[in-house]
Amino acid sequence: MYSILGLLILILDIFAIIKIVQSSASGTEKILWILAVLIFPVVGMIVWFFAGPGGKRI
Repeated sequence: MYSILGLLILILDIFAIIKIVQSSASGTEKILWILAVLIFPVVGMIVWFFAGPGGKRI
């Protein structure tokens, strides 16, 4: 069960990193977002989704 959850988190993190690289953000912003997603895989991805470059604005 944990391996499926881990695989899902990995896939979503890779998706987030690809979207960050493709965004129109500056190079520094991209690096900071990628580091956030890599260091904090679940929380970083959720924060990026709502507040990141090209993310959904609430």
